[in-house]
Amino acid sequence: MTDTEDHVLTRTEGRAGYVTLNRPKALNALTHAMVRRIDAALAAWEHDPAVETVVITGAGERALCAGGDIRAIHDDARDGDGSASAAFWRDEYHLNARIARCPKPYVAVMDGIVMGGGVGVSAHGSVRLVTERSRIAMPETGIGFVPDVGGTYLLALAPGELGTHLALTGTQVRAADALLCGLADHHVPSGSLPDLLRDLAREPVHDVLARYVSQAPPGELAAQRPWIDACYAADSVEEIVDRLLGHGDPAAKQAAESLLAKSPTALKVTLAALRRARRLGPLERVLEQEYRVSVACLTAPDLVEGIRAQVIDKDRDPHWTPATFTEVTEADVERFFTPLGERELSLADRRPESTQEVPW
Repeated sequence: MTDTEDHVLTRTEGRAGYVTLNRPKALNALTHAMVRRIDAALAAWEHDPAVETVVITGAGERALCAGGDIRAIHDDARDGDGSASAAFWRDEYHLNARIARCPKPYVAVMDGIVMGGGVGVSAHGSVRLVTERSRIAMPETGIGFVPDVGGTYLLALAPGELGTHLALTGTQVRAADALLCGLADHHVPSGSLPDLLRDLAREPVHDVLARYVSQAPPGELAAQRPWIDACYAADSVEEIVDRLLGHGDPAAKQAAESLLAKSPTALKVTLAALRRARRLGPLERVLEQEYRVSVACLTAPDLVEGIRAQVIDKDRDPHWTPATFTEVTEADVERFFTPLGERELSLADRRPESTQEVPW
């Protein structure tokens, strides 16, 4: 068995096909080879009548998946030409679209940490399960990047301005708040997962869920909706920060302080990407936009600097360029959305005209 096969385990049992991300020491972070292996398994199972349900889990008890291998992206952006990262994202976003259009129930067990690329391999599924251990986030602005893997699509659909809050701050949410934001469908106690996974090999998904779904522990975002919706409805990051600072709620002030520590460019591009995503329509169109933005980030200074500060040197002291909101112009933001010509992702051209409802 190769290292790649070790890192993604696939098997079929009864009526189900199981994918296990198997890099527990790295919190099951995705490499390019892992993305390709997951995609190959899903492509095969789509046409296998013996596989009626697809299930994805993470090895260990700490994470489904903490994201992509950002050290590799850092090295490619700093020392290479960015082509390796662009190729990784191209295949990763294709996988995200495949998951969203999977013709069979796709059960994502979002137990533990689920961030960045982990959201991409789970939250586009048709049956998304969270537990009391779930910690879900799109923390990209903290490393000078922008939510991708369809994250801006998902967060743009969240009620009110909850998605804007999560996208800009990178706040982690637990089970109840993930359900509120539309990032998950059901809560299942973590202790029930072994039995649930076993039963999915024997019975239809909804018959299994009926036995294991329970009420999630209380969340926080529902009570925070008044200040979140009021503050994040502003037209610019500068005004959002001003509203947060002036609101009076301690949580709003904490959110403002969080934003002031992040990449000004990444925040402005993220806000623009979210607002544009609301008008783009299907997931594939949003993934195409995210690909343009991601590729543009490779030639901007903040991505390399953000990963250096947060992951490599771990000094937690990134020096953003530009350093202030006022220095980031509209032209600077627009550059991230420039069409790529022959290098476009072009996913929407491959999207089927209609998808048939699957009776589960």
